[in-house]
Amino acid sequence: MPITSERLSQTFSEGGAQEIYREVKSEGDFLGFARRYVFHADARVARSALWGLTKASDEELSALQVILNQLIEQAMHSENSSVRRLTLNIIERLKIDEDNLRTDFLDFCFEHMMNVDEFPGIQTLCMKLAFRMCQFYPELMDELKRTLEAMETDYYKPAIKGLRRKILSGKMKG
Repeated sequence: MPITSERLSQTFSEGGAQEIYREVKSEGDFLGFARRYVFHADARVARSALWGLTKASDEELSALQVILNQLIEQAMHSENSSVRRLTLNIIERLKIDEDNLRTDFLDFCFEHMMNVDEFPGIQTLCMKLAFRMCQFYPELMDELKRTLEAMETDYYKPAIKGLRRKILSGKMKG
């Protein structure tokens, strides 16, 4: 059964996401698939496409490097938390260089990693991405560490506390 927006609009299980991934892999067109479905107006289609792409290897996902800015825009502006989380997951696996550092995205990551009402998966991805972006500039890393130190940890889930501790202890690698 070919991949269509109608098919992607159905709710998928883990097995369904694996199946989508295998089909995209066999076609060898991760970028074309992403351009067709990841930014789809129907959040269910976008979510299913993104979920399938999360099964790809980092090498396979590197084909999406050319749409990094579009992915960042989607992560920052999507109203759907699943689409936001899955998009951040893809971004986190792509290359972020000093040359393509976006301060609006860094601000977004700071805001969402600190937001106690945000889903923990989004918080941790934003913290990891903020860490990666701050590594380019010592003054930004200092700001990140001050922000993390100021966190009232009682309000956060164990995953966020653990990642915070790892960054502050210097054990986190970029």
